[in-house]
Amino acid sequence: MGSARWLALGGLLALAGLLEGRRVGEEEAGFAECDRFFYAGRPPAGLAADSHVKICQRCEGAERFATLFSTRHRIPVFSAFRAPRPASGGAEQRWLVEPQVDDPNSSLVEVTDEVEAAASVDSLGSKQAVNADYLDSGYQRGQLFPFPLNSDPQVAAFTLTNSAPMSQSFQDRWYMNLNSLMDRALRPHCGNGDDLYLLAGAVPSDYKIKDKVTVPAFIWLAACCAVPGGGWAMGFIKHTQDSDIIEDVMVKDLEKLLPSNPQLFQNNCGETEQDTEKMKKILEMVNQVQDEERMVQSQESPSPLASPRSERAALVPQEPPGEASSFLRKLMGFIATPFVKLFQLIYYLVVAILKNIVYLLWYVIKQVINGIESCLYRLGLATFSYFVAIGEELVNIPWKVLKVMGKVIRAVLRILCCLLKTVCRILSIPVRVLVDVATFPMYTLGAIPIVCKDIAVGLGGTISLIFDTAFGTMGGLFQIIFSIFKRVGYKVTFDNSGEL
Repeated sequence: MGSARWLALGGLLALAGLLEGRRVGEEEAGFAECDRFFYAGRPPAGLAADSHVKICQRCEGAERFATLFSTRHRIPVFSAFRAPRPASGGAEQRWLVEPQVDDPNSSLVEVTDEVEAAASVDSLGSKQAVNADYLDSGYQRGQLFPFPLNSDPQVAAFTLTNSAPMSQSFQDRWYMNLNSLMDRALRPHCGNGDDLYLLAGAVPSDYKIKDKVTVPAFIWLAACCAVPGGGWAMGFIKHTQDSDIIEDVMVKDLEKLLPSNPQLFQNNCGETEQDTEKMKKILEMVNQVQDEERMVQSQESPSPLASPRSERAALVPQEPPGEASSFLRKLMGFIATPFVKLFQLIYYLVVAILKNIVYLLWYVIKQVINGIESCLYRLGLATFSYFVAIGEELVNIPWKVLKVMGKVIRAVLRILCCLLKTVCRILSIPVRVLVDVATFPMYTLGAIPIVCKDIAVGLGGTISLIFDTAFGTMGGLFQIIFSIFKRVGYKVTFDNSGEL
């Protein structure tokens, strides 16, 4: 596949209309208005240096991506952007420079043509690459950020602050890898790319073209998907040797390969909430992309070198082959072709099986390590909480003892107060009353016989009264009866005397 096709698929950095590149001042935190291109609004930690310049690339008044540029190597350290949308069609290339990289006090606050910038900036090219550095060098101006920013570009502007020297074959395969990864692995597994954060960077080597612009040792890409509850993070590297295949690595392993061992994403892109199932699916698609790159590489690789015998035979004129030799050659080729294809198929199968075994072992080891780390973390946390609780109790013991002593003292004081009140009340009673109270039992005991005597006298009088009443009543009754009989007898006597 030609480079034009991959350039059309990749789109290269096509910006609609006029591109603005604002150099972010050292006094400004982060990348100012371009912080939104970083996960959690935090740029990578540990990559900043005195020779680095922060640039916020803008287009039509809107931020498009951010670049950390190295004035020492004259290539970008990284470019940060969100998942772009592919653009339709191509655009005219127009390479621009950033005047404020060479002269921070320049009145040109936007990226502009090199010719226009050279008229006002005397030191143009002292800290950044210019187009002349790439002429007759054998290297192309390769974009770290090769995706279009507008779905209908008309005028494409390419910034040299976002470019690094790449060979033509490496550039074609890099763009091919990025297009395949974005379309088949990264964007489909991150909500169609709406929450996908990307970092593309270059690690400098020891070689410079024209002793000015450093050629990268390898190019890297880091992706962070910030979908809540289903995020993931993954890294990729590709060495500048044409024969190297793009490699997938964990973000932590990628950070170890970069200078200063930085942290690319805040909190490792929410490592505790990452979805391992999505990462497995992404790795399957990455394996397919790698296999396709191997096939393209094998198709474009040159034929094997001829042996010394064949070289000597080539120098001696040979007779034209006969029909028998031609038929025999075709027959041998026809017979050998299936075996060659079979061997290639076995080779690809063995490589794929070994890679899957390695990935499986790596996943199992990672899960075991994560489990051990989790257990150790929980054990440490429980131990720490236990000692904290014991410490709190030990610290509270003196206070509790003081509280108990205070309550005991307060109770003793209350008892003494009650005793004093009782004594005072006792002392306030008159002496005569105390004597009466003291002699009351004696008077009571002495009065018991008298009371018994009075009771007995009362009972005797009562009985005597009863008898007197009874006898008086009976005497009165007899007297009445006697009076009645006496009257009756007198009348009888008087009646008898009249009759006489």
